[in-house]
Amino acid sequence: MDDRGSATALAAVLSLVVLLLLGWLVQLGAATAARHRTEGAADLAALAAAAHAISGPDVACAQAAWVTGGMRTRLITCTLAGREARVEVVGERPGAVIGGAPPSARARAGPAPR
Repeated sequence: MDDRGSATALAAVLSLVVLLLLGWLVQLGAATAARHRTEGAADLAALAAAAHAISGPDVACAQAAWVTGGMRTRLITCTLAGREARVEVVGERPGAVIGGAPPSARARAGPAPR
């Protein structure tokens, strides 16, 4: 029995496995970065809305939308309850990630309770 070339076949299979694992890790990293960017955008949008709550909900939510637009995310909901702002943001799905829903986050901001 001649087993010449079996090491080459084994090396090719192992290389394929390593490449598939590397591709999966790149997708995981891209999805994690997108989720973190969306959570940060939600936090900053809630802070912006709460900072402008005294001007009314239209101005406050416009500020929140401006913040989310600058961070490649989209403001879904923005509500004010007194001086407390609540926002919901959805991000864009990274191009490297196959399937799955785009990342979303919710945040609230306002004065500290007494």
